[in-house]
Amino acid sequence: MNYNLNNIPKETGRKKTTYRSLKTLISHMVEEKRTLFWAFVAMLINAILTLLGPIIIGYTIDNYVQTKQFHGVIVFSGILLGMYIITLVAGYIQTKLMGTVGQRMLFVLRNTIFNKIQEFPLDFFNQNKAGDLISRINNDTEKINQFFSQSLMQFVNSILTMVGTAIFLLSINLPLGAAALSPAVVIWIFTKFISPWVKERNAASLKSIGNLSSEVQESLTNFKVVVAFNRRDYFRKSFEKANKDNYNKAVKAGIANNLFMPVYTLFSNVGQLIVLAFGIYLIATSHFTIGLLISFITYVSNFYNPLRHLASLWANFQVALAAWDRVLSIINMKNNMPIIEQEEESIKSDSLLTFKDVTFSYPNGKEVLHHINFNLERGKTYAFIGPTGGGKTTTASLISRLYDSSNGSVLLDGKDIRTYKPEERVKKIGFILQEPYLFSGTIRENILYGNEDYLKFNNEELTIKLREAGLDTLLQRFDKGLETKVDSSSDGVSLGQKQLIAFMRAVLRKPDLLILDEATANIDTVTEKLLEDIISKLPSSTTRVIIAHRLNTIANADEIYFVNTGSLTRAGSLDEAIKMLMDGRMAS
Repeated sequence: MNYNLNNIPKETGRKKTTYRSLKTLISHMVEEKRTLFWAFVAMLINAILTLLGPIIIGYTIDNYVQTKQFHGVIVFSGILLGMYIITLVAGYIQTKLMGTVGQRMLFVLRNTIFNKIQEFPLDFFNQNKAGDLISRINNDTEKINQFFSQSLMQFVNSILTMVGTAIFLLSINLPLGAAALSPAVVIWIFTKFISPWVKERNAASLKSIGNLSSEVQESLTNFKVVVAFNRRDYFRKSFEKANKDNYNKAVKAGIANNLFMPVYTLFSNVGQLIVLAFGIYLIATSHFTIGLLISFITYVSNFYNPLRHLASLWANFQVALAAWDRVLSIINMKNNMPIIEQEEESIKSDSLLTFKDVTFSYPNGKEVLHHINFNLERGKTYAFIGPTGGGKTTTASLISRLYDSSNGSVLLDGKDIRTYKPEERVKKIGFILQEPYLFSGTIRENILYGNEDYLKFNNEELTIKLREAGLDTLLQRFDKGLETKVDSSSDGVSLGQKQLIAFMRAVLRKPDLLILDEATANIDTVTEKLLEDIISKLPSSTTRVIIAHRLNTIANADEIYFVNTGSLTRAGSLDEAIKMLMDGRMAS
């Protein structure tokens, strides 16, 4: 399945519009409807009082200023002052409410995206860079938050003010109002045609930010290799390339975003010139008063000033929509490895795990395994050998359902492995990786990771359990025992020690099936012998799958399978396995 977020096919059929993106975005605001309602009320009060101001000013000029009735001027000035104070309070309430909405939206969105990512299989993380995912969770959601907390209500308030102002203009004088609003039609046409292009430029800019984040994350994670090979120049060139691409995309997005303002300003000025010229003509022909002309000019300013403000808000809106599309691509993505219902009764078998005509291909289309069939019986030890790239680890990944087969089926305890819930499956199958990962914390926290049976045990109780499993000798290799500190980069902990911790983590669970993928590759011979003794103490029903290149590791296996070029062949003896391995290496 294509999990690459940067290569998701575009929609066919009806073009995805700004309206549809906005609709899906608003649908995620259902929990905020009460807060939005009161923010809208505050905004409505603000807009109504703003609209009443010019007509009151015009009325005061015609009826009190020109007749020199200064008492009326003072009364209406007080009324205007009161209106402006109420407008200030309403604006503050609106800003405060929308600020909290924006932060809650940010919190909910980040949780939603992160939880969604947790649902995806390993293939998703193989196809997407960690830096880009981080950028979507942090940067893109922040763009959406900025729009909601700072721009959304200003945007709606500007629309309401413009609609109310247009109604006042047309009701005061229809011909003059129509003339004043005519430039707005040109602005609307311009905005309609240029918005998709602006959104596309912003989407490209956000994508380049994700790529830059990926480059930095990858380079810093592997900085030891950079230093070891003295390739800081490569690090600098890679970063410079990503940074330059981000710069170019950001410049193009900035030009696109700033294109609205000068166009809106130009036609706003044209509208005011039209009103001034037409208004003077109407006054000269006694069809208009000076007070009404002043009110009219103020209303035109109230119409076009928000329009100019919309120029910057619309650019922010396009940025938010582009960010939302990137976020939505994660939210809408489906997991192609769901838990399925068991259609048939479990097949009773002596085998713990069965491959039935299994074929597997990676997303690039290359078929790695072809019609594989084998059984793993309870309590036996199996060894998978073969040249590098032959399919050993892929087979182990299918056994533990890190991937699903393209065709065929994998049965665990007579049931399709796809019917098991993740928590059920990981209790039955333990997997010690070739390159184990440790989490920041203590050894105790790492060996209990995902092990709910012992989470409430104190250190003494846990030590007893480790002793019963024969793991206490491994723990003694760490000065502070269970409280030894480790971090995700594992500084201060050798690769071999990491492997020991991973070994304790897997064995302590007492799985029905234990997979060791080159699990002893980074430890000394003495420790390897110690691990073999520990494995031998596992319950007699535990099945072991060993992937290794060391021949002494597989010498005591009950059965040996040779994996190469997509096929799996049983080797009759260790000597035959060695011969197959040598021939396979020469052929590969």
